[in-house]
Amino acid sequence: MRNHFISVFSLLFFFSVFAPAAAVQAQKPDIYDLTVNQLTNPLSVDPQGLTFSWKIRAQQKNTRQAGYEIRVSSTATSGKEVWHALRTSEQSVRIPYGGLPLTSKTRYRWQVRVKDNHGQQSAWSAPQHFRTGLQPQDWTAKWITVPGADTAAASPLLRQVFVVKKNVRAATAYITAKGLYEARLNGSRVSDHYFAPGWTSYKNHIQYQVYPLDGQIRKGNNVLALVLGNGWYKGRIGFSHQSKFYGDTRAVRAQLEIEYTDGSSEVITSNENWKTTDGPIRSSDMYDGETYDARQELAGWDRPDFNESDRWKPVRILPEGPERLVGMSGPPVRKHETFKPVKIFKTPLGENVIDFGQNLVGWVTVRARGAAGTKITLSHAEVLDKAGNFYITNLRSAKQQNHYILKGGEAESFEPHFTFQGFRYVKVEGYPGTLRPEDFTAVALYSDMRPTGKFTTSNTLLNQLQHNIQWGQKGNFVDVPTDCPQRDERLGWTGDAQAFASTAAYNMDVSGFFNKWMKDVAADQHANGSVPFVIPNVLNAGDAGATGWADAATIIPWTMYLTYGDKQILASQYTSMKKWVDYMVSQSVDNLWAKGFHFGDWLFYRPNDDNDGRAAVTDKYMIAQTFYANSVQILANTAEVLGKPEEAARYRDLLQKIKSAFVEEYMTPKGKLVSDTQTAYVLALQFDMLPEAFRAQAAKRLVDNVQSYGNHLTTGFLGTPYLCHVLSRFGYQNTAYDLLMQESYPSWLYPVKMGATTIWERWDGIKPDGSFQTADMNSFNHYAYGAIGDWMYKNIAGIRLLEASPGYKTFEISPRPGGKLTNAAAELETVYGPIKSSWTIVDGKFRLDVSIPVNTTASIRLPGSDKTEKVGSGSYHFECAY
Repeated sequence: MRNHFISVFSLLFFFSVFAPAAAVQAQKPDIYDLTVNQLTNPLSVDPQGLTFSWKIRAQQKNTRQAGYEIRVSSTATSGKEVWHALRTSEQSVRIPYGGLPLTSKTRYRWQVRVKDNHGQQSAWSAPQHFRTGLQPQDWTAKWITVPGADTAAASPLLRQVFVVKKNVRAATAYITAKGLYEARLNGSRVSDHYFAPGWTSYKNHIQYQVYPLDGQIRKGNNVLALVLGNGWYKGRIGFSHQSKFYGDTRAVRAQLEIEYTDGSSEVITSNENWKTTDGPIRSSDMYDGETYDARQELAGWDRPDFNESDRWKPVRILPEGPERLVGMSGPPVRKHETFKPVKIFKTPLGENVIDFGQNLVGWVTVRARGAAGTKITLSHAEVLDKAGNFYITNLRSAKQQNHYILKGGEAESFEPHFTFQGFRYVKVEGYPGTLRPEDFTAVALYSDMRPTGKFTTSNTLLNQLQHNIQWGQKGNFVDVPTDCPQRDERLGWTGDAQAFASTAAYNMDVSGFFNKWMKDVAADQHANGSVPFVIPNVLNAGDAGATGWADAATIIPWTMYLTYGDKQILASQYTSMKKWVDYMVSQSVDNLWAKGFHFGDWLFYRPNDDNDGRAAVTDKYMIAQTFYANSVQILANTAEVLGKPEEAARYRDLLQKIKSAFVEEYMTPKGKLVSDTQTAYVLALQFDMLPEAFRAQAAKRLVDNVQSYGNHLTTGFLGTPYLCHVLSRFGYQNTAYDLLMQESYPSWLYPVKMGATTIWERWDGIKPDGSFQTADMNSFNHYAYGAIGDWMYKNIAGIRLLEASPGYKTFEISPRPGGKLTNAAAELETVYGPIKSSWTIVDGKFRLDVSIPVNTTASIRLPGSDKTEKVGSGSYHFECAY
């Protein structure tokens, strides 16, 4: 087995690399942020594709890793090593496991130490852990549900008492559900996860969660208790009021494995011995909200000493379905920021409304005291109308209401369980007494992605734009990348996700988030390779195959590879990527893709045609051809990375044919495109569709177009992400800044000036006169246009990854100031550590301070210079005339 035993070579390596270096005064490197598959101490890893990563701190400049030693042992076999490897290598990210076969549902411990290029050796890292997940044969628990048909709106309660007679060494619960669940042990929640088991392609696979319960199980009686909700599985979903899309029966599967100090073990499973009844959650729905009747509470129902009455009935066993159970590969949804009311007021219509000051996604907790049966209704909205009244028309049919019915007596607290709302404003009806700020708290819920990026400038509007981009991401990254979080939609639109993926990776660690979602892209991809508009797919069979949407199948894996150095996502998604490209090939004639439905440059700016008769409409098939080329280019690159040179060559040959077909169909002999629009030139230049000799004039046509609209953009979802990048690439940095700093409609800063705290779906969701765009499609939390964040990090702060060196192993810092900015600062936490870039312009001097992580190299380029200076790890200061 590879590197399991320490060979003679390894021993020589140990003495040469890890032996103490003499007469070296430099401080030893320090190892931190150890991860397995980019997760900290994960609980259900798949042994296939298992990788290890770590970061290094060191005070000495130009520090690189020279070698590492890693050891992995099983806690189930008294610490017996299963892998011990020594390497002379700079690799500190995504080290593939190379030891003995790993056992399922087993806890492993691992450590690493490194030696740097200065001869200094680190101490062993603090022990880290990971658990392997369950194999199908490991499941002994049964699916259980309510007796009879699951037709009640109320959320069922389920419980099982078990007796522990020995001292417990360790305990682990494995739980999943068809629907959503909340698990409790002896009266307390088992975790801070929400909306478990998450939303996946349920017909193909359902996630299970793993909960270490060491120290929480006691001798004597214990009880495992669960509550079930409809969630995405059974509740209302999509546009057509459809429900029960994945199934008509909520069910749960739970398995509690207990290890005793005497070496014996016991498994508590969901089975026919469990009991169930309904509880105080009378209804719950993702779109419509939740009704909670505190009068129906069963005090102590989740405690061992609770006396089960005749109300409790035996559960029903639900047969297994075809879906696989898989461990979590993405982050759970957790609570994050909280907000207190910034204003409580009456609208002109006399409504009692609370303003939390931020458009967010989550819910409101409320405290109240009143008579039994008092019903409090909380309605949620993003904006007020022109008159200052509560506005919910843009929610379409989504009610977004939570109802709380008091049981009476002492003060009571309420928060929902199986729903969330998108809102800034809350209308309160039926509240017993005066609305007080201390009784209401807004809680943000989103996938637990670690923040990685910070960005500020001397311009307050730009800073607010960055804030809006981040909050658009938070609100729409609730287990899947949704388009919007408030109306009757909230679906994983592929076009939005691919447009924003690069920006998302600057703001937060989205590696696990997209890794999980891309598995569903592959699972829901049609047999012919076409990719549905939304993932998980809840639309019609024909709702698939649109350019710029389905290309999420190629664009996102490649973006994750570049950002995190993750070859595994390319390997895992390669078949899906090929299927999508092969679908486009099948739809093409003479290498031209000119048929089928496409959204085109969705929600582009439509100018008033009264004066010149023109509009910013870009031919949809022309757009399709450019994304066709881009996906083929990505696939060729991916094949090269994965060691498939013949396939890479084949796709590169296809790429040239696609570009030639584009030129023949869509470009005049003098270089003008048949769609003379910003998006047409942006996509043609971004994806190198034009012969080299015609690119400069195409860029000039783009600039002329921008200026003809008074330095305003006209692009939509597909053109906008690349607009400023193309302008900067072809030397029109000032024009890019003109667009970024534009404050009138249409522009990025227009919503900011109108008071937005998130990104809008439309450039003019609220018009200059205070009226609204069409209510059928007017979300005020829609992250797609936030894709400009990628350009801001790369150009204003200058932090740029290099495709030849994924994961920021080598990178560039090359700020390009403009737009009258006098300073900017950004930080980016990479897989190697933090990159920092901060600059000021004072007294005609440009001053730049940078920080480079250990084990990386950066090329520094100052404004106006073609020269670069390469530096290793450490902090540096640069100056030049400006």
